[in-house]
This record gives sequence, C-alpha cells and structure tokens, in this order.
Amino acid sequence: MLFKKPSSANPSRDPDGRMPLIEHLRELRSRLVKAMIGLALGLVVGFLLFETVWDFLQAPYCDLPQAYTLDSENCTLVFTGIFDAFFLRLKVSLILGLLVSSPVWLYQLWAFVTPAMYTNERRYTIIFIGCAVPLFFMGAGIAYVVTEQAMRILFSFSTEGQVPLISMSEYLNYMIAMLLVFGASFLLPLFVVLLNFIGVLTHERIAKWRRMIIFLTFVFAAVATPGGDPFSFLALALPMIVLFEVAKVVAYLHDRRKASRGSVYEQLDDDEASPLEFGDTTPESAGQDEPTGGSRG
Repeated sequence: MLFKKPSSANPSRDPDGRMPLIEHLRELRSRLVKAMIGLALGLVVGFLLFETVWDFLQAPYCDLPQAYTLDSENCTLVFTGIFDAFFLRLKVSLILGLLVSSPVWLYQLWAFVTPAMYTNERRYTIIFIGCAVPLFFMGAGIAYVVTEQAMRILFSFSTEGQVPLISMSEYLNYMIAMLLVFGASFLLPLFVVLLNFIGVLTHERIAKWRRMIIFLTFVFAAVATPGGDPFSFLALALPMIVLFEVAKVVAYLHDRRKASRGSVYEQLDDDEASPLEFGDTTPESAGQDEPTGGSRG
C-alpha cells in the first residue's frame, strides 16, 4: 500500500484558524521576501526617475536669487566628497522606491497582521490608513510650498559679500526633514481621534486639555522645524491647531453617538454574565468582535 506524504505547502489549521510558531515564521519570511522584491523594483524606478525628482526637489532653492551667485545662468549646488553625488542619487532613489513600492509592502504588512485583528480593529485600521495618507501628503505639500520662503528668510541674514555655498547632501537632508516633519506632524491629531474611537481618550478630557494642547503644539513646532525660522514655525503650528480642533469635534460627535446608543451592560440582569467587549459598547457589536480569517496566537 502506498502512503501519500502530507503536503507541507498547505498545512492544516485548527477550527479557530490558529497557526503554530513555525508557520508564523514561514509566513513572515514569505511576506518579507515579497516586500523586498517590491522595494527592489521601486528602487529601479527611483534610479530611472532620479533627474525628474531631483529637479522637483531642487526647484524651491533654484527660485532664489542666491542660487545663481556662483553661476549666473545655472542653479548651483556643490558637493565636497568623492562619493557625494553617488550617495545623493542612491538616497533619492531609495526614498522614491519606498513611495513607489508602498502599496506592495503595506499590503504585505496588512496581510500578515490582519488575521489577528478583531472586526472593529480592522475597521479602525482601514479608516486610520485612509485618513493618514492624504494628511501626510497635505503636510508634505505645505512643507514644499513654504521651503522657498523659509530659505529666503534664513538667507536674508547674510551680509554683503557673503555667498551661500550649499552642498547637495545638506540641501537634500533639509528638504527631507521638512517633508517628514510636516507630514508626520499632521498625523498627530489623527492619533487623538483613534484614541477616542478605541475608548482611551474622551472628548471631555480633550476639551479639558485644550489650552495645554495648543501650547504644546507651538512648542513642538518651534523645536521640530529644521530651519527654526518663524515662517516655518507658524506654517506648521497653525494647521496643526486647526486639525486638533477638527479632531475635538469628531471626538465630541463620536462620544455623543456612543452615549445615545447606550451600553451593553444596561440590558443585563444582575445575575447574568456580561459579554467581553473589545471596542464598541453596543449590543450589536458585542457578539461581532471575533477575529475573522484566523488569529495568530
């Protein structure tokens, strides 16, 4: 009698969809390999589009009159190291590759994590990602616009006869810092909304801390802006305060809606066991907070 060897490609799972540790590691390796392949392809695209992207990043500096002090016809940035030009191209290509391949590695991360999430956790995660992407690009867009004016203010402190000799790597680091600081800062109010949705932070507490939040926002903007000029400082602080006010309104509406729907415990007798709740406190959601697609534990 011939015995068929069980296939290891499709390991059996228990009814709860739980996976042993070795399967966790195999799936993690598979996800990492696919993400790295996507990143490598994105890096190739970054190398091919380097000139276009570099011209885009260089445009705020090239709009300044100081950019033509060394060459009256061409915008000039210098480099002082033998490998500076290569590392500049590599850094820009890597950043662009991360952006181009983001759908691939974000999906791999989502596919690995999502089976361990409850239904309401998945819903909040999708909402968070859907709002985080446009907020980040909104902040990066504002940073790109204000960079030129910020450099005008900083260069205005130079006296007659002084010529800016800015290296390519120094300028790129400044641009990257501006884009990341503004983009990431615009996500902070979204975290306030997320904490409110999962029941950690209430609207009442946000309203109580409103003055402190505004004060800390100005302090954060003053410390976080790379140039330290007042124009960049206000361009970061004021939109953040507006976004925090929007987050406060969203938290108020969410708390009001949750209070109007009541708590699941109100319908239970004194001797009746209460269901476990993982997010919403409504009777409908109390029975739906179960991991779908299997859990990793």
